[in-house]
Amino acid sequence: MKILIATDFSATAAHAAEYGYLLAKQLKAGVFLCNTIVIPAEVPVSGIAFWSQGDSDTLLADSTEELKQLKAHLQQNDHTNTFRPPVDYINESGTVWYFVNNSAFKQQADVIIAGTHEEDGLGSLLSGNHTIDLIETCIRPLLIIPRTAAFKPIKKIAFATDLEYPENDLQQLYDLIKLAKMLDAEILLTHIKNEADNAVKFEKRIEKFLAEVSDKADYHKIYHRIINQDKVESGLDWLCEHAQIDILAMAHREHGLLENIFKGSHTKRMAGHIAIPLLVYPGTNSRETI
Repeated sequence: MKILIATDFSATAAHAAEYGYLLAKQLKAGVFLCNTIVIPAEVPVSGIAFWSQGDSDTLLADSTEELKQLKAHLQQNDHTNTFRPPVDYINESGTVWYFVNNSAFKQQADVIIAGTHEEDGLGSLLSGNHTIDLIETCIRPLLIIPRTAAFKPIKKIAFATDLEYPENDLQQLYDLIKLAKMLDAEILLTHIKNEADNAVKFEKRIEKFLAEVSDKADYHKIYHRIINQDKVESGLDWLCEHAQIDILAMAHREHGLLENIFKGSHTKRMAGHIAIPLLVYPGTNSRETI
């Protein structure tokens, strides 16, 4: 197994890298550090932006040195006698979402890790929210690490679904089961039930979904819980605070146009304020190749 960690060398990204390294120890996985030198097209400035080969070479050299230091920091601070993940790195100039996905594809990474967006250090050069860009485009599961999330062995993962697209949810759940088995972690299937939901239809959907899981999942550490809340975000917040979960997993998919305009994506909202790691499974529009 291989974990790709995207970094911009900010404090939040450094924390995400440390979390990713410790997760790699639990998974006995390799680590691949990835840094993108952002091209001027991503930096909105007035006038004309000049980008010489010399500028690019200098920034890539600086990036390489930062990556070497980050690799050394991760390895030198590992004082355990357990598995020590091999660490490699790569950098290139371009757009963040493209280079991260292209690297994940070429390196056959199983999971991409990134920190929540923060404008400090070199992160101040990133004018857009690249975490959101990765949510939109990721071809691999994306684990978003908030700076408040301290690492501890992963024992319980909640998978939140609205059951609107059960076939897609089942496929992503099966992918999650592979990860859970490696971690020996429980999976808590969760649905946020609104009072307006039709009770009969809701029960039928739940029964059918759980029957499929029971028939095909082949994993005994799967449980189910319904949370009664009017708002999805409130239900997920309650889940994160009270269910003793280590990771919240969600599928990112495009909603209808009007809902996107007026409400936005639940996954994006959660990525903005969640206090535990958020595992985002790619939507149906994500590309396998770049």
